[in-house]
Amino acid sequence: MNYQVLARKWRPHNFTEVVGQEHVVKSLMNALQHDRLHHAYLFTGTRGVGKTTIARILAKAINCENLQDFNPCGECSVCRDLDEGRFLDLIEVDAASRTKVEDTRDLLDNAQYAPNQGRYKVYLIDEVHMLSGHSFNALLKTLEEPPPHVKFLLATTDPHKIPVTVLSRCLQFNLKRLLPGQIFTQMEFILQQEHIEAEPAALKLLSRAADGSMRDGLSLLDQAIVYGNGKVGTEDVNAMLGTVAQQPVDDILTALAEGDAKAILDKINEVSNLTPDFSDVLQQILQVLHRIALVQQIPTAIDHDFDADMIAALAGKLTPEDVQLYYQIGLVGQRDLDLAPDPRSGFEMVMLRMLTFRPAGIVSAPAKPAQVRQPVNKPQTQPVHNQAPPVYNPAAAEQNSIAAEKTVQEIAVVQKHDSTWMEIVAAMKISGLTRELAHNCVLENIDDSVCTLILDSGHKQLRSSRTEENLQKALQAYRKAPLKLVITTEKVTVATPAVQLTKAREDKQQAAVDAINSDENVQALKDHLGARVMPGTIEPT
Repeated sequence: MNYQVLARKWRPHNFTEVVGQEHVVKSLMNALQHDRLHHAYLFTGTRGVGKTTIARILAKAINCENLQDFNPCGECSVCRDLDEGRFLDLIEVDAASRTKVEDTRDLLDNAQYAPNQGRYKVYLIDEVHMLSGHSFNALLKTLEEPPPHVKFLLATTDPHKIPVTVLSRCLQFNLKRLLPGQIFTQMEFILQQEHIEAEPAALKLLSRAADGSMRDGLSLLDQAIVYGNGKVGTEDVNAMLGTVAQQPVDDILTALAEGDAKAILDKINEVSNLTPDFSDVLQQILQVLHRIALVQQIPTAIDHDFDADMIAALAGKLTPEDVQLYYQIGLVGQRDLDLAPDPRSGFEMVMLRMLTFRPAGIVSAPAKPAQVRQPVNKPQTQPVHNQAPPVYNPAAAEQNSIAAEKTVQEIAVVQKHDSTWMEIVAAMKISGLTRELAHNCVLENIDDSVCTLILDSGHKQLRSSRTEENLQKALQAYRKAPLKLVITTEKVTVATPAVQLTKAREDKQQAAVDAINSDENVQALKDHLGARVMPGTIEPT
């Protein structure tokens, strides 16, 4: 008795058995339920995700004599004949081997005749993008206005090669790549039915190696069963695939988090004895780093079926900044791996580069001078009549450093009413032209009955009935009283909030520039390498 491979033996025979394509299955079953079948369907997607299988199930469903919940019954003569490949009204064509226009014309000559057994004559054209331009032209008219008893089911892995005139005449369904978890679950189910022992870790490796294709996954499973002499073991799968198990990747990333270069090189030496593809190892590391980054931002995004404990542990050991840096270095390293003298040395250099360029606790150092220098100098700008020289006051510096982090209070010694007005504007949370009007005013007086403001004459264009009305409503809500707003326009002698904020930003920017220029590392780069700081590239933290 001839052996039938798992990919053929366990090919779905109805919509319920299809894995991972619920969006397509639901649409087709609803179309069968409401009798709204299109005359031409196009199924697209990568290899081994179920394009031809779903097309065959649909062909069976539209001809089935006894649908069960809009699923083919599998028992009537139509279902049996179609499963056995002897249903005359299903004309299945491989477009890759019949690309000539003569083949297409011969195929369509029989479309005018009524079906022999079923209700519809179904043309299933696989890899339809391989047809020639003349073949597509010959197909167009029949595809647009087919006889009422004809249905076209087209399948392709490359829809971009199909003319738009053909695409516009079809109902298109895009099949998704299957997730490793979906392939893993299907493999477990099949092995239980086949009474074959398997290790979950081995199935996980096979599921990832399938790369989104159920057919590729089942073919690899067939190969693993033969290689393992009737069993599916982790060591056998590693040897068969020539890849590295997940554990060395875990060990390498753990050593990387601890900054242990010796442990990393020892693990690479151990892995090299398995003669692996180091590009594949680096790709696994990138995949793990990607999942770590997801978990660090969204803890619920972790995939509980695949190495959840390992991902959670590494997410706690690595900082988000390190993860992003390692990912970027790994991407560039994967691109340059072919340029290395040999794959192992290229991989080792990528890992050593991650260690070398890892920040060593100096992230916040450049920001500190920019925050301290500004409040030290600022209090000395106002009292110019004071003859005493500027004196550094540690308490004032610390207090102003904290205040500098608040965008609405980056000022030092100002006139009392102006300071209060800035706090009021910030508390009202106004925006747009209303905020600009408030920022360019000086508070003269405010109580529960009236608020008097002086608008700088240089910004009188900001004054309008709408902005005054919005500002008055905001003040009434802030004071919880029906006060009246009075604005007079004249030359302002004291600094408005707008001027104060601008001055604070300029001082903060200058402090940041001074901090960069006085940095020892930057100075060393200038002296030894001729480096220079590009104007406009420095921003305060």
